Amino acid sequence: MELNRRTLIAGAAAAGVTTALSGTAHAAGTAHATGGRKPVKSHFGTLADGTEVHSWSLQNGGTRLKVLSYGGIVQSLEIPDRRGRYANVSLGFDNLADYVASSPFFGALIGRYGNRIGKGRFTLDGKEYQLSVNDGDNSLHGGAQGFDKRVWDVEPFTKGTDVGLYLRYTSADGEMGYPGTLRTKVTYTLTRHGDWRIDYEATTDKATVCNLTSHVYYNLAGEGSGSVYDHELTIAASRYTPVDSGLIPTGELARVAGTPFDFRRSKTVGEDIRVAHQQVLYGQGLDHNWVLDKGLTARPEHIATLRDPSSGRTMRIATTEPGLQFYSGNFLDGTLVGTGGTVYRQGDGLCLETQHFPDSPNQPAFPSTVLRPGQVYRSATVHSFG
Repeated sequence: MELNRRTLIAGAAAAGVTTALSGTAHAAGTAHATGGRKPVKSHFGTLADGTEVHSWSLQNGGTRLKVLSYGGIVQSLEIPDRRGRYANVSLGFDNLADYVASSPFFGALIGRYGNRIGKGRFTLDGKEYQLSVNDGDNSLHGGAQGFDKRVWDVEPFTKGTDVGLYLRYTSADGEMGYPGTLRTKVTYTLTRHGDWRIDYEATTDKATVCNLTSHVYYNLAGEGSGSVYDHELTIAASRYTPVDSGLIPTGELARVAGTPFDFRRSKTVGEDIRVAHQQVLYGQGLDHNWVLDKGLTARPEHIATLRDPSSGRTMRIATTEPGLQFYSGNFLDGTLVGTGGTVYRQGDGLCLETQHFPDSPNQPAFPSTVLRPGQVYRSATVHSFG
């Protein structure tokens, strides 16, 4: 399974997206611009150890993106509505101190392992590894000091009509308990169509596990505008992975039919979010992995569409990955003040994290996340806005 996984995705980083997806046009006015601007670097803050953190501003095809060297964080993502009016559609903070002290992974690159690993333990090639535990008994999103809390090396680029950033980070052998020195490169690209593409790449010098993703909280009505429960969502998945009370998959691939997890046809995020279903109770809302019908693919294929009726903004997601974690912002509790000065409450943003499945290292029936020396981890996800 490991060999099949790496062979299938060997070309993903260089692969294109279908014409229908890439050609999505923005609504009006300046949104039709196709000339990308050279990324602009600015000082964002300084960490306690004196390390400077910078922001990089990119613009192309009507999409505006601001990225931090700390955590590879998407600090803002601006897209126009049906009248061409811009809004930041990603939740976050306006200062570095809040990202360091209290961020629930707002906008961050996640690694080495996106999502949860049960008890923070797994066995690989007969050896058990104990990871950093930061979510009850479990390891979440790489542990207490995951990739979201590291300063990445950032290099801007312009390539034809594309603009973007190369982000690089080397994770030492044993960091957060993971074996192997993992060299990671993530590429953020804004295309002339305004698509935001993420390409992930990693190599290791020792057998390890790897599952990288992005943790942007979206609100297509605009950050700080209130609940996303009236957003309309479709997910091309007939199954999902049920969890136990600790949100660790049971190993079952359950049918979505007749459950709150059926998004095969468009429905609002809030339609079934308060249904008395045991899985909804465990997550205090939706916080589960959908098993995508397309499976693992060499090129990004469309798997989800999110739409805000009030603004007309739409986001389509294509990915090479076999899973999608849909998290409905259940643990936003009114204690965080966002970029625009508004308090974030439950349901004020949602995450759509393309991924391999949670706890895969302990679930032999799930697609493998093992990476070995000589192999290259590659994954790609494309966000198209309209």
